[in-house]
Amino acid sequence: MIPLTKQDRTLWDRSEITEGIALLTAALGKGSVGPYQLQAAVAAVHDEALRTEDTDWPQILALYDLLKRMSANPMVSLNHAIAAAMVDGPPKGLELLTTLDADSRIAGHYRLDAVRAHLLEMAGDHPAAITHYRMAAARTTSIPERNYLMTQAARLVES
Repeated sequence: MIPLTKQDRTLWDRSEITEGIALLTAALGKGSVGPYQLQAAVAAVHDEALRTEDTDWPQILALYDLLKRMSANPMVSLNHAIAAAMVDGPPKGLELLTTLDADSRIAGHYRLDAVRAHLLEMAGDHPAAITHYRMAAARTTSIPERNYLMTQAARLVES
């Protein structure tokens, strides 16, 4: 696994990104916008940023606000919390995650723990982040994800 923040964006195929954005722009102009178009728009915003720090998080947050209105999908809410944290700070994202703790569709899912760990780390609460990285690692069935999450916890233990 290579997190988005660690990817070498110079290796991304800019011609394919340009083509994808053109197709998305054409689709958006042809009628009602649905969740797939909004998800593609989120991906396009990520793709347009040449560097991670250039990502237009307010635009991504606005797109997730629209997606949340269309769908009660807990993964949309999870991604919305991440975008909110990137715009308004980790405490806002962590606050939004608490609403997912009561949602049986995602409560206990490793991704909720992984996101919480990441936001806790961003907030500087390393002991809590370590706990949640380890909880996420214990809950995933993916060996690469488990290894990544345990590496994140170990990195914080060593710091």
